Amino acid sequence: MNNRQGVGRLPELMKLTMWFGLLWATLLPVAAQGSPSKLERFSISGTDHVRLEDWARANNFQARWTVPKQELKLTSSFVTLSFTVDSAKISVNGVHVWLSAPIAFRAGSAFIASIDLTTTLHPLLFPAKSSGSRTIQNIVLDPGHGGRDPGNQEGREVEKKYTLLLAQEIGSLLNQAGMKATLTRTTDTFLDLPARPDLARRRGADLMVSLHFNSADGPGLSAVKGVEVYCMTPARTSSTNARGEGAGAGPYAGNRSDAKNMLLGYQIQKALVKNFAAEDRGVRRARYAVLRLAEMPAVLVEGGFMSNPAEGKKITDPAYRHQMAQAIVDGVKAYKNLVER
Repeated sequence: MNNRQGVGRLPELMKLTMWFGLLWATLLPVAAQGSPSKLERFSISGTDHVRLEDWARANNFQARWTVPKQELKLTSSFVTLSFTVDSAKISVNGVHVWLSAPIAFRAGSAFIASIDLTTTLHPLLFPAKSSGSRTIQNIVLDPGHGGRDPGNQEGREVEKKYTLLLAQEIGSLLNQAGMKATLTRTTDTFLDLPARPDLARRRGADLMVSLHFNSADGPGLSAVKGVEVYCMTPARTSSTNARGEGAGAGPYAGNRSDAKNMLLGYQIQKALVKNFAAEDRGVRRARYAVLRLAEMPAVLVEGGFMSNPAEGKKITDPAYRHQMAQAIVDGVKAYKNLVER
């Protein structure tokens, strides 16, 4: 990514089966939430931390070191969380998620930054319902690049072509599912980055999903592949995108939806990894303009690497893009189910 920013009544048993299937597909545990503010705090490298074992006990998780002093696993009836000391990449039910700060190790215990509990783990484990009777209905899809901005280029193939085709596929599937999907651009036209979230705002969007395809430049990097979903970086924390903006920035408009951004990003990444079998590069953070300026929950999807010969070829395949589109729609529907229940 460059410059980113007539059917009869179903039997009751069948209805129950379908309902339980959807529930299990999206459920994350709702435990007795242990607020970080009620746990003992520790300052590590100038950042507020909480001992992971304390948080685990407060939320009915079992803690076990799978590799002493290196890898810690927390398990409950519904969720398995895996942490690695000195790494910001964790696993939530087998899906990678990037924290704002690496897991620290002191005096035999693992510590997590408090900001990562409030902006990453808690939104996933204890998702908040939408206020009132508000439903997730109006989705704005943002095909990256366009016009004089081609995006990534590999031979004759340009990113802007395939982001538009993917957006059109997703839009059709969302409309079939009973939602209303519109695109920020429907032709090969240029659109300034700030205009994209502004369009979503003016259309009263409940969600915005920006679509891109990645590229890795440099010796040996043609082998890099996989999908990743970005959501807005929490205020005054570091991003995890390639340029890695440092801490100290924000808050911005996009930070108003920090919790929902993470939940939406995770559900889409999970669907891409589990349903689409894409290589998992994780849910990441960035202050891209389309995320920074969004006044509704928003994510940016990187649907694979055009620079990878095998993956790049798949991206040009309509059947492959249809499967990817269906996975993204599955993620949106899972998010919708969680926040509307």
